Amino acid sequence: MILRSIDEVAAAIPAGDRVIAGIVGAPGAGKSTIAAQLVETLPSAALLPMDGYHLPQARLVELGRRDRMGAPDTFDVAGFVSTLRALRFSGETVLAPGFDRTIEEPAPAAIAIPPENRVVVVEGNYLLLDSGGWEAVAPLLDVTFFVELDRATRVERLVARHVRFGKTPDAAAAWALGPDEANAVVIGATAARADHRIRLG
Repeated sequence: MILRSIDEVAAAIPAGDRVIAGIVGAPGAGKSTIAAQLVETLPSAALLPMDGYHLPQARLVELGRRDRMGAPDTFDVAGFVSTLRALRFSGETVLAPGFDRTIEEPAPAAIAIPPENRVVVVEGNYLLLDSGGWEAVAPLLDVTFFVELDRATRVERLVARHVRFGKTPDAAAAWALGPDEANAVVIGATAARADHRIRLG
């Protein structure tokens, strides 16, 4: 089903004592904005961005993956899955890392999600990927949404974001059209696995 407003997205969230909803999309598609709006719309909701599970810069350098940060194998997938399982089964407050975009580093225990939050909105690129350990994620989600946006707008947003966080315009365009676009192809191939698609605007 294609959803065209935040209210339609909110209406697609199922009932339950603890519901975990996944918002998926390519870099720059707007999933972070949509996820934040959804949390504001829903009563007793919390946000869990996947960005906090980026591997630290030093580890990426050690692994030789710094030049493609954001690819599926540059995240702490096991840690992310562990957090989702705790949210699903522990019945306790769950701590999760945030992400500081100014230094591109995870911030440990920056997010606390208590059991009183009935809905947890998880947003990220690879929630529907079926390899590399990511295949453990989708079974822990109750409903999934894939955010669609035309490529030109998405790339324009990405370049502006990279410039805002310190890259030169040329470096921002190179990253948006290089690593970001390579990841977007991988993410786009998972769209058919989503329960719903979101096209706003």
